[in-house]
Amino acid sequence: MELVPKRRLVLFSGRSHEKLAKDIAKDLGVDLSNANLREFADGEVHCKFDESIRGADVFILQTHTRPVNNSILEQLIMIDAAKRASAKRITAVCPYYGYSRQDRKSSGREPITAKLVADMLSIAGADRVVSMDLHSGQIQGFYDVPFDHLTAMPILIDYLTNQNLSETVIVAPDAGRVKVAERFGQQLGVDLALVHKRRPRGSANEVEALHVVGDVDGKLCVLIDDMIDTAGTICAAAEILKNHGAKTVWAMATHGLLSDPALSRLKKAPIEKVVITDTLPLKPGFDLPNLEVLSISRVIADAIDAVFEDSSVSEIFGGQNLA
Repeated sequence: MELVPKRRLVLFSGRSHEKLAKDIAKDLGVDLSNANLREFADGEVHCKFDESIRGADVFILQTHTRPVNNSILEQLIMIDAAKRASAKRITAVCPYYGYSRQDRKSSGREPITAKLVADMLSIAGADRVVSMDLHSGQIQGFYDVPFDHLTAMPILIDYLTNQNLSETVIVAPDAGRVKVAERFGQQLGVDLALVHKRRPRGSANEVEALHVVGDVDGKLCVLIDDMIDTAGTICAAAEILKNHGAKTVWAMATHGLLSDPALSRLKKAPIEKVVITDTLPLKPGFDLPNLEVLSISRVIADAIDAVFEDSSVSEIFGGQNLA
């Protein structure tokens, strides 16, 4: 007797960003399955899937938002449950990858926590990982399973293109973002500039902007970064761009962590517009009048569909999704 296997896509989500999960499910045209996540009195997390997933292609979505440790552990528990329920393939979808800034030792006696997260996801049972705009591309090398790196660049470029901007320059707020900023500049056909920054030794959230490389005088400067956390880098870069004659400064980033004191810094900074995507939920009460949030659900849905159909993910981005 010969059986033709029936392929089935099942999408589960943790509790870190339920709105994004529902948007992705809608774009995929599937129902968001119920993981029945709950907590015991002491805070331990329990998961029990509503339906049989034996032989299914399971995607477990969880963005690593605050509290980051809770978000990661919840995803690990769901992956373990899926493995023990005989899922055929388990893909961990992490729109924002937690601990991505701890990708190397910058001084003695430090952990490489991004590698630890990779080990935990792999040991839990993830057969594949999907994430977006990693802080460092080398994180992909921490995995022995396939890793699909997505980028919000098409969404951000479409937004800029629809603004009909002139006299624009794309600005990398530090040396680490030059390659990404260069791709934006090539896609938009505009010039590139760079802000040279220095982070005081022993400080995690303080930045000094020192020099600007490139012509920004009288231009609209669009700062491009992977994330805005406390907004120290973006605000320091905006200040020095204004001091060098920039007419207008915008800030764009994929991940809006927006930790304190980001709100007060952005309100005081000479930035006319802040544009982020919804890879992370916006903090309640984050009242920034010049903030715009773009939806990333369609990009993630297309990537999930490509993984399920065993087609190319990089073709979605025209090969421009390299970190």
